Amino acid sequence: MYSSVQTSHESPLETEFLVVGAGPAGAGLASFLTSYGLKGVMISNAPGTANTPRAHITNMAALECLRDIGLDKELENLSSKGDCMIHTRWCHSMAGEEYARIYSWGNAPERKGDYEAASPCSPVDLPQTLLEPVLVRHATLGGFKTRFDTTLLSFETDPATGLITANVRDNLSSLQYQIRTKYLLGADGARSQVVKQLDLPLSVKPGQGMAINVLVKADLSHLVKHRRGNLHWVLQPDRKHPEFGMMGIVRMVKPWNEWMFILLPTRDCDPHISPSKDEYTQRVRDFIGDDTPAEVIDVSKWFINEIVAMKYSEGNVFCLGDAVHRHPPFNGLGSNTCIQDAFNLAWKLAYVHRGQADPSLLSTYSIERQPVGHQIITRANAGFRDHFKIWEALGALPPDVESRKAILDELSAPTMVGSERRRHLQEAITNSCHEFHGLGVEMNQTYSGPGVYAADEAEPYKHSGRAAEDPVLYYEKSTYPGCRLPHVWLNKAVPTEPVSTIDLSGHGAFTLFTGTGGEHWHEAATRVSAKLGIPITVHSIGFRQQWEDVYYDWERVRGVDESGAVLVRPDRFVGWRAPAVLESQEACETKLSDVLGSILGRSAI
Repeated sequence: MYSSVQTSHESPLETEFLVVGAGPAGAGLASFLTSYGLKGVMISNAPGTANTPRAHITNMAALECLRDIGLDKELENLSSKGDCMIHTRWCHSMAGEEYARIYSWGNAPERKGDYEAASPCSPVDLPQTLLEPVLVRHATLGGFKTRFDTTLLSFETDPATGLITANVRDNLSSLQYQIRTKYLLGADGARSQVVKQLDLPLSVKPGQGMAINVLVKADLSHLVKHRRGNLHWVLQPDRKHPEFGMMGIVRMVKPWNEWMFILLPTRDCDPHISPSKDEYTQRVRDFIGDDTPAEVIDVSKWFINEIVAMKYSEGNVFCLGDAVHRHPPFNGLGSNTCIQDAFNLAWKLAYVHRGQADPSLLSTYSIERQPVGHQIITRANAGFRDHFKIWEALGALPPDVESRKAILDELSAPTMVGSERRRHLQEAITNSCHEFHGLGVEMNQTYSGPGVYAADEAEPYKHSGRAAEDPVLYYEKSTYPGCRLPHVWLNKAVPTEPVSTIDLSGHGAFTLFTGTGGEHWHEAATRVSAKLGIPITVHSIGFRQQWEDVYYDWERVRGVDESGAVLVRPDRFVGWRAPAVLESQEACETKLSDVLGSILGRSAI
């Protein structure tokens, strides 16, 4: 039914924060802002939360952000745990022969300790269909007014007041109206209207083609007992295949009766191809490999991009999530990076809005997060390209079935050629650990710029040990300014429930860790907190201190003497550290005040 455009002549709605987009980035940002007591409006062009389970791997870095506002347990209860994520496999069909498998997501025996030591959280499989409603509900209960079916048409900034007027349309009534806001926050996805109007410069590399998501109801529980895992690559080189699905990934959505069949078309496939539901169903049955009933629920196309914005903000307009970094799902970095963008931005918006920081602090959002966006789109696309070596070894790439079958047969041949092909397959599968055990690329983000204070460091930061050899695979704990606060389990002299350094920090406050002999820092923090009007919590770790370093893990990673100090920002990144206590409480106070003034852009105070 045709509905003519109507324009409201009422005064614009007024709000401090307007979030455009209600996905992991937008709803995550709104949720984090409510933890500071801030309220606003969140709009989304979509009719509701995600209707397909696009993103699903939720890593420890993102869960730590959500843990800060108390959502980690609820989300973990909704998710599938590590025992459902134990393997990634390559097979002829779900019921058929297997070519290879690899441990995934912290389940390799030799990597479990790395994951357990990295965080109090554990990776989970949490489809976007389950994540988004929790975030939206949390934001709404916290004071954000959420409006779906609402499209941002354009916006203008008043040069005199700096206020932004957004022109929006209610898609149900076609009513157009205005929202006036101090901050416009563009989390509106890969087709971002905010990024388009700002004309943010984009680094765009050639895309890797199209993929097709086919959401399927099928009870495969009889197949997974000896095939446990949430990702199953299906390749059938010895058979003819339709253009729209030469191979694909069978991805667990809900164990073990809901699946996403991600079909990869041939390179020359028409992106406008429109197979029938029966054709999709037949391809799904081919991939399952037995007579299990399967129902196609939904079909959607997407494109494998390698795009990142060169900057994330302009004035009081800030962009985050897929609006500024677009990449394939390899390494599971998508929604995780969106959530971490939001966590970084939220505390800065809150501190500036409440007058606790100079507006210049907001410039550090793009300075810190854009390199992360560049890193993850590079890694995700590298992970995708790594699969070509596997496909080549299995014979999946030649256009004719005879050539593919001959290559596949070579894998079993007791010949030098067969031996060489088996070696190539093993090397390619082993190398895929950079995707499925990429703990380093998830946790090694390091910030620089005015948001951290590294002037007291003798040398620039660089990785050491295993992280220096392979920063994608291995995470290095460090308290160097700009690094993520290391997770360490602490306890009391009379043991009780252990507490992580992660839980002692964050929650909207700066945190100062010190130890034996660092008493001056306590009083200094109290005075500086009162002087600057910002919350600073202090924790002393050491023998018979406030917290016991029961495994001596803090001593191994703290990077300073017992009496030194490690200052942690509200987002749990290290802002500064002092090697040892200074000669007096006054000296400690002056130094801490100077450091926080620098980080918050209040150096003149």
